Amino acid sequence: MTAPSNNPAPSSPTPTTVDRARAYAAATLARAGIDDAEVDADLLIGHVLGQSRGQVQAAAIMGTTLTETDAAAIAALVERRARREPLQHITGRAPFRSMELNVGPGVFVPRPETEGVAQIAIDALRSMADPEPVGVDLGTGSGAIALALATEVPHARVFACENSPDAFPWTSRNFAEVGAENATLVFADLADAFPELDGTVAVVVSNPPYIPADAIPRDPEVRLFDPAHALYGGPDGLDVVRLVSQTGLRLLRAGGVLAIEHGELQGAEIRALLDADGWRATATHRDLTTRDRTTTALRP
Repeated sequence: MTAPSNNPAPSSPTPTTVDRARAYAAATLARAGIDDAEVDADLLIGHVLGQSRGQVQAAAIMGTTLTETDAAAIAALVERRARREPLQHITGRAPFRSMELNVGPGVFVPRPETEGVAQIAIDALRSMADPEPVGVDLGTGSGAIALALATEVPHARVFACENSPDAFPWTSRNFAEVGAENATLVFADLADAFPELDGTVAVVVSNPPYIPADAIPRDPEVRLFDPAHALYGGPDGLDVVRLVSQTGLRLLRAGGVLAIEHGELQGAEIRALLDADGWRATATHRDLTTRDRTTTALRP
């Protein structure tokens, strides 16, 4: 539960106590139209102070005083967030399952809903009878899905590719930091990646760009800061999905599983696409908000 604030939001952008900093930050972010403004306020203050959200709330209750340097730093970060710069770009970190990944300009920030996509791929990889099943993440971005597979299915071998020069340094940094010895990263286009694995892979997973070219995302954090390379998938949003389907057919062995993340209204169209390509047992799965989020299929 969020700790109550006993003080009104200060007019000064450099509040002198944690409690007043929380009030100032939450009020400023709420005026900027940010959902969960109090959460972001706590996380920004915690980033400056090196504290968890709970520690920030405890410091607010105790009336902890801020140094002038910390107060000014908090005010500066709050103003950046109020301009709708993503919280993850400001802190440089994005949580994903059990990990915290490095993110910033040029790489897509992993979303909570993608954790469910990763779970489907993890479950599929764990179900394989192979002593060392192979998983492939096509267009890995920050490396979130691939590293989740590698760390949560340690007996698997996981391969990931990314073709964005802007994203790849972030991917490489995350692979190095997580240090999963069973994970391999290459700079390559997903259409022709890993020819040496053709016909041997157990699970192929992808969170491809799937927004139609003329659909403008509502949230400024997405519209202004996420890389277009990771968002837009051609006129109908499915250009890269078609490539994922063809690459999956090439890589997977018989009975292998394909899992694709997509928009909530695209499930039926993607199932039809996969059926036409010869996949079997196509199915669409909902995320925790009951929105269609992932379509799976089996390699015939």
